Amino acid sequence: MFEKNVGGVDRISRIIVGAGLIAGFYLNDSESALRYAYWLGIIPLVTGIFSTCPLYSLVGIKTCKPD
Repeated sequence: MFEKNVGGVDRISRIIVGAGLIAGFYLNDSESALRYAYWLGIIPLVTGIFSTCPLYSLVGIKTCKPD
C-alpha cells in the first residue's frame, strides 16, 4: 500500500514518543483542553509501527536502508 520510508532510529523514536504522549493523556489529571493534545501521539505511533510517513513521501525523504 505505502512504500516504507521510515527506518531504524527514526522508527523507534516515533514509537516511543507516540506511546509517551498517549500515556501522558492518562497520567494527566487536569481538565484543560491542552490535555487532549496528547492524542496527537497517535500520528508518530502509527507512522512508526507501519514504517511509512506520508509527509516523508511528499518531501522525498527516506530514512530506511535501500532494498
